[in-house]
Amino acid sequence: MARFFRLCILLVLTCCLTCSYACAAETVLAPDYPVPDYVSWLLDIARAEIGYTEGKNGYTKYGEWAGDPQAEWCAEFLCWCVDQVDQQYGTHLLTRVYPRYSGMNTGLNWFLRNGRYIARTGYVNGWGSQWYIGQEDSIASGSYVPQPGDWVFYTYDSSGNTAHVAMVEYCAVDENGEIRVHVIEGNLPDRVQRSSRTLTDWRVLGYGTVYELADLVLQSGCEGVKVQALQDKLCYLGYLDEQYATGAYGPSTAEAVRAFQTAMGKTPTGIANHHTQLSLNALYRERYWQDDANFQVSED
Repeated sequence: MARFFRLCILLVLTCCLTCSYACAAETVLAPDYPVPDYVSWLLDIARAEIGYTEGKNGYTKYGEWAGDPQAEWCAEFLCWCVDQVDQQYGTHLLTRVYPRYSGMNTGLNWFLRNGRYIARTGYVNGWGSQWYIGQEDSIASGSYVPQPGDWVFYTYDSSGNTAHVAMVEYCAVDENGEIRVHVIEGNLPDRVQRSSRTLTDWRVLGYGTVYELADLVLQSGCEGVKVQALQDKLCYLGYLDEQYATGAYGPSTAEAVRAFQTAMGKTPTGIANHHTQLSLNALYRERYWQDDANFQVSED
């Protein structure tokens, strides 16, 4: 019954989205960043699957590939496409550039840990606000224009949990001046197809990005490459012992951040907020370029 109810809801959404996709007069936006070859290959493979429809009892080849033939298969479809690129082109994208997953929130959290996630609102629950790397201003809600190959994570209720995922094909400005994000997605409601949503659609939680574009507030409980990079800088500057540079933001990291904040004349919160990270990065760059050991020429 739950599956039938979900299919009914998604069927209504599909009709609306398909009509807007087909009828709106739009101007396609050029990507802000170069499109890697692997993204072009990935989109070609996804396009070739458009029209694929699930079989009896929800069976799909994507679910079977992932180990559950009757799975709710939006994530399985995208992961299968990445695997096809790896097989056909000898790349190693799956689990390195893109996640392999099935469970709720797993994909979004994977991009977060790997430093390539931008929330639609510019604020990540459990972490904090975001800003483009090196920039003074925070990311404004609904301002990030996703790139081809980004993954879009959706929710359908107030829980904030991911309920669906799709892959960006391109973005365009419609006749009303709104930016629409065009995606290819599986399990909508029972097939692979194109659809589009506005950039500010409340259902969009955020984007797993092709490029590392944004930093975010780091605090106790956070894990991943952003935490590791913070810890490496704290170690280099003498605020943290290397044994605690584990990629997990624990008490030792919080204490090191407090010590740095005190030395910089900032309030010692132990939370690596926007201004703390900008100051840390600036000091790190200054010390790094002054350190002759980083520029010794080998005689070999």
